[in-house]
Amino acid sequence: MSANRTPLPDRIPIEEIEAAQERLRGLAERTPLVRLEVELPDTEIWLKLENLQPIGSFKLRGSGNAIAAADPEALRAGVYTASAGNMAQGLAWNARRLGIPCQVVVPDHAPKTKLAATERLGATSIPVPFDDWWRVIEEHRYPGLEGFFVHPVCNREVIAGNGTIGLEILEDLPDPDAVVVPYGGGGLSCGIGSALRARRPATRVFAAESAAAAPLAAALQAGTPTAVNYRRSFVDGIGGKAVLDEMWSLARGLIHDSLVVELDAIASAIRLLVERHRVVAEGAGAASVAAALAGLAGRGRIVCVVSGGNIDAGVLSEILAGRVPTPD
Repeated sequence: MSANRTPLPDRIPIEEIEAAQERLRGLAERTPLVRLEVELPDTEIWLKLENLQPIGSFKLRGSGNAIAAADPEALRAGVYTASAGNMAQGLAWNARRLGIPCQVVVPDHAPKTKLAATERLGATSIPVPFDDWWRVIEEHRYPGLEGFFVHPVCNREVIAGNGTIGLEILEDLPDPDAVVVPYGGGGLSCGIGSALRARRPATRVFAAESAAAAPLAAALQAGTPTAVNYRRSFVDGIGGKAVLDEMWSLARGLIHDSLVVELDAIASAIRLLVERHRVVAEGAGAASVAAALAGLAGRGRIVCVVSGGNIDAGVLSEILAGRVPTPD
């Protein structure tokens, strides 16, 4: 069964984000906001540690809200999604809690750590070539699979669930100058952007992208979604072939700019987080920190969303040894 594909609004209403916050009480952790121990002129960098969620990423929020808001009858045959790993874990965690089946279509290069965690949570993984996986993202369905499809990005309830991070940031730090958010499909940045636009419109929201795949930067430059070259890298949780058409109106209205960072800068940010705070971030989660450290988000109080920490041990070992991992 495909998901409801009604058009998304230009922003998610704050009332829907507040409702998501109520649904998620007792399910998702209220993650801490801690200051990064670095000295930069006229700048404070704060870390919103979503890697401390039970599944190691923010995806618990969106998947949890989508399932909680769904008609129970629609869930009887189970749920499925398309994910490189973190949404897979979020949906599997919530499906196991409810005792319903979960299946996940994954790209065949998905990290072993994320696949193992998804299966440990009771879900079934279906590996497919990247182009086939991307087609599921675009079409909101996978032929032959039954159940309720929860889109990892273009789902109103998923975006609202992600937006609860924005509410928590403002509760802990009422006046940030900027919030930097890793950009995969836009569901996280647009959810946070919707919350901030309603509660503190002066705060700028930046997307962080890897130089290996930066579709939002290309779209903002062209004024419309455009295809980009996608290179596999250890930064597997963000990046795609293009900005999804359904997310474009949200992204261009809520995101101030895209900050593109090189792979070596992201690797350096991962090392810094481990060395200074004993925080383990995956490539996507550290992209926001790399952008802020480079000064790309400007000065002032900068919040970096560390979106996840699900990184293969071998990849992390290479990075801690001072190398930039390359795909097999």
